[in-house]
Amino acid sequence: MKKLILIRHAKSSWKYPLKDFDRPLNEIGIQKATKMALQTKSVVDDNFIIWSSSAKRAKDTCEIFMNNWELKNKQVIFKDNLYVFTSNKLEEIVKSCQDNVNNLILFGHNSAITDFVNKFGSIFVENVPTAGFVSIIFDSVSWATIKNGVTDKIIFPRDI
Repeated sequence: MKKLILIRHAKSSWKYPLKDFDRPLNEIGIQKATKMALQTKSVVDDNFIIWSSSAKRAKDTCEIFMNNWELKNKQVIFKDNLYVFTSNKLEEIVKSCQDNVNNLILFGHNSAITDFVNKFGSIFVENVPTAGFVSIIFDSVSWATIKNGVTDKIIFPRDI
């Protein structure tokens, strides 16, 4: 069994003229990420490895979740290649995960996350909103062969 948790970065700020990669979270994003982290705290444990896009808004979201999950000392692997917006590229990255890893948490971007959830999950989602959380379980021993997962949890900020 493989379990994948996908978390879209929280709402970012357009206040300053920055490159997209460098945009920080805005106040609403920080508040919603904190609420979502507290709401999902019981779903995660030390058995997960954590990958995050290197983009500022994804890194900041990941940090908020880690602090509120009380996993501050757990190592996060920041990946430049997770700054991706297509589900095909996201699929390629997820399928590259080593098979000795059974639980993966990934902080990333839309539309890749929504498209991935709809391709591999069992519940159609119109849009994974900022700070949205989706968990999918795969009956597979290898990440490379994942398909037809079961959507385990969907938690969006508007639901809490």
